[in-house]
Amino acid sequence: MSEPINVADFERLAEERCEPGYWGYVVGGAGDEVTLRDNVAAFRRRLLRPRMLVDVSNVSTRTTVLGTEVAMPLMVAPTSLQRVAHAEGEPAVARASAAVGTVYCLSSLASVRPGELAAAVPDSLRWFQLYWSRDRGFTRELVREAAENGFRALVLTVDLPAAGPRERDLRSGFGLPEGLPMPNLPRPLVGAHSFHDTLGEIVDTSLTWRDLEWLRAECAVPLVVKGVLTGEDAALACEHGADGIIVSNHGGRQLDGVPATLDALPEVAEVVAGRAEVYLDGGIRRGTDVAKALALGARAVLVGRPALWGLAAGGETGARRVLELLRDEIRLALVLLGCATPDDVDPGHVRVRE
Repeated sequence: MSEPINVADFERLAEERCEPGYWGYVVGGAGDEVTLRDNVAAFRRRLLRPRMLVDVSNVSTRTTVLGTEVAMPLMVAPTSLQRVAHAEGEPAVARASAAVGTVYCLSSLASVRPGELAAAVPDSLRWFQLYWSRDRGFTRELVREAAENGFRALVLTVDLPAAGPRERDLRSGFGLPEGLPMPNLPRPLVGAHSFHDTLGEIVDTSLTWRDLEWLRAECAVPLVVKGVLTGEDAALACEHGADGIIVSNHGGRQLDGVPATLDALPEVAEVVAGRAEVYLDGGIRRGTDVAKALALGARAVLVGRPALWGLAAGGETGARRVLELLRDEIRLALVLLGCATPDDVDPGHVRVRE
């Protein structure tokens, strides 16, 4: 294959290089995968409305997230088992993110602790994603470790009280590779077939919005709630101390049949009304997708699978190249829309396809 020039090219390269069971784990969704497909399709249902004769001689993709300046309104989402995609694993993607000047979010299902990642990539802009375990003492120490090691936000995932039905994994029998460390969980996961079921057993299913207040008090950094799809939950997140909200359906991997994240975004953004920053993940494959999310109320977006595809295809270099391609596509989208900065993109720049 010639030099990859877009995310889809990296996806094809990654599939060639990944073991089939792991590939199914990465690209698969829950149930009939209706939501998985719709996350991508939702972007095709929107059309951009460019404005002409606007001065775009000095366009910048730079923006801020939670007060931190980043090179573009795109961050790297937390994804699990990165060392299965490539031996360099999480530090490689963190270095790639640092090289392009954006945030890397470390997953609880990573092979390194927060302190280890900070030592390996001290110049990274980093957030930490938390699965809140039933062991509250373990959760407290993990949150403290992240804050003490320069992680700038804590991302609490709230849409996994139980694992969604990942039927590709059931068919392939995919399980954790022997010896893969999972140091951010209070006990080991099952090694084969149904390790996500075991994760569901570890996560505390008794949590309510009031518990978010405890976490807010324990957390010395901004708190972001990931997994919100309704205005009602967005309002509750704001009321209970969230500094940011990620509109997310777990990449279509949890409850099949929920809305695509782009479809849910306007409702959430309207209810939040500036009380917290709103982000989106799911289905982003192009810089024009980012522009559509900005127009509908997102401050920035997060990408998961594309960064993994870059990692699988070429390690740190591949992950960095994916992020560079997306950054360049975002800049070109701004130029062609008639927007000098991401803040200039507004609802008037997008409409629903008839």
